[in-house]
Amino acid sequence: MEALSEVLREVKLNGAAFLDAQFREPWCVVARGRLPRLLMPEATHLVHYHYVDEGSCLTRTEDGRDEASLSAGDVVVFPHGDSHLLGTDLQLAAHSIADMIRPPRRGEVARVQHGGDGAKTRLICGFLACDRELCSPILSALPPLFKVNLRASPSGEWLERSFRHSVAEAASPRAGADVILARLSEVLFVEALRCYVESLPADQRGWLAGLRDPCVGKGLKLLHGDAARAWTVDELAREVGCSRSILAERFTHYVGQPPIQYLTKWRLALAASQLRSSGTRLARVAERFGYESEAAFNRAFKREFGMPPAQWRRQQRTRAEPAARQP
Repeated sequence: MEALSEVLREVKLNGAAFLDAQFREPWCVVARGRLPRLLMPEATHLVHYHYVDEGSCLTRTEDGRDEASLSAGDVVVFPHGDSHLLGTDLQLAAHSIADMIRPPRRGEVARVQHGGDGAKTRLICGFLACDRELCSPILSALPPLFKVNLRASPSGEWLERSFRHSVAEAASPRAGADVILARLSEVLFVEALRCYVESLPADQRGWLAGLRDPCVGKGLKLLHGDAARAWTVDELAREVGCSRSILAERFTHYVGQPPIQYLTKWRLALAASQLRSSGTRLARVAERFGYESEAAFNRAFKREFGMPPAQWRRQQRTRAEPAARQP
């Protein structure tokens, strides 16, 4: 799992819980992207999650591709931010969660009650902002939704208690409760990811499944731990402790591309993140991420993103300006 930690370290997740909801049967609601976009307009990608503290319900992506049955202790994650339904009966007319509440300030937990007079279900809902390019290895390996049960995790009991306590604290005037809750949201997502990886079938392919393979997992850890190094497949295989042919075959089997091709895409994702967030000169960015010249960096970046890095940076800043002006 070390490679997962390396990626998450670069991704810099920014979490928030925005809704403490109590629903009573029968009920059906729809969650779309409007509310979190109001709260974090600068985010390039938003992951949605719901933690079931009490009761049970059903959930389904709005397009009907994926669905799940949820019970107390479950966390359901929508890694691609898909619009989705939640309720005891998904055939009912769905009420928009965003329309039920005043958009909360960042870090605030809004509270809502909705539904009939039957059995109660309590959800704590939130989202995490992350960089789309840096999250790509993880996101590309995840389905539209997945669920895990925290109570089956070794740290689940502690996390559940802490999460529940922090939601209650957010209603009080005590300073720092929103920051603690944001960090716990991030921990909850990481724990859900770890549980998901552990539950994958033995024949599963993809980046996350590759973490469990001794050769691929160690190779990913080395590449992410020193992305600027002028790696060759021979050097990587030697440090992993397997043959070049085995490493190349297993890496491609799980990750879908050879190690050096994967490294190139990761370097460019790191470079794009720095271009978006800083004014660092292009030559310095190129050097930092393993390119011998600015020209070589420009060519590689254009192949990946369809335009030179200077133009891409201007485009990103132009797109960010309207978001920054929103109240």
